[in-house]
Amino acid sequence: MSLAAVDYRWSLQPQVIAALALVAGVYWWRMRELHRQRPLGGREWARVASFAAGIAVLFIALCSPIDTVGEERLFTVHMAQHLLLADIAPILLLLGLTRAFMRPAVRRLRPVEEALGPLAHPIVALVALVGTMWAWHSPVLYELALDHPWAHALEHAMFFTTGAAFWWFVIEPVPPRHPLRGPAPIAYLSIAKVLMGALGVVLAFSRSALYDHYTHVPETWGLSPVTDLNVGGLLMMSEQSLVLVIVFAIAIYQMLERSERDQQRRERFEALR
Repeated sequence: MSLAAVDYRWSLQPQVIAALALVAGVYWWRMRELHRQRPLGGREWARVASFAAGIAVLFIALCSPIDTVGEERLFTVHMAQHLLLADIAPILLLLGLTRAFMRPAVRRLRPVEEALGPLAHPIVALVALVGTMWAWHSPVLYELALDHPWAHALEHAMFFTTGAAFWWFVIEPVPPRHPLRGPAPIAYLSIAKVLMGALGVVLAFSRSALYDHYTHVPETWGLSPVTDLNVGGLLMMSEQSLVLVIVFAIAIYQMLERSERDQQRRERFEALR
């Protein structure tokens, strides 16, 4: 099928656009409140740019042709949408937050975190993200999401929320009660990305089309249903590997920087004594 025959319409959903506009407006208002006495510096503008990029990624994932083509024609495009929602958007949004920015929310949410007890633990976030990704890519739930708008919306919401919970313990805009210290962030990331990459391996080397929906639509971009599935699996494997390498580098840098700060603090304490 030719490229021109594919429906590249934008699904401009008013509720999604309104929600994203509200979040962006609240973020900008809060940033202005924090910097009434002094202008935003380079680091603050970088955080604003990151948060804006996160909003843009959500808009592209939910309202661009990625949504329509992925739902109607190509598993590969649908996989790209899932990765944007579970990985890229949460990372960018969380990088835009700071402890000072989140202070009003933290005062209200801290009792909730304490009430959750062991559920507010990084292991729970890891299991939730991996379990959500595997579950929604099972043929039964995947077809359910394609056939019912409510299930599709729930799927997207779960990808984003579990992704945000997972990455919260890595980026730590506000230190959690159960922080990852020392080499723990590296192990945390490695386990998650290996398990999610394993899903990509299953899809990339499947010899049959797992999802019946794509066997009943016209061939698109020259990809048969099986090839489309395999390319989607390779996309997932590649994205997981790339994110892991980048975040590894950042995590190691932050770990060394934190260790150096702790050492300097101990030296100052000893000097005062």
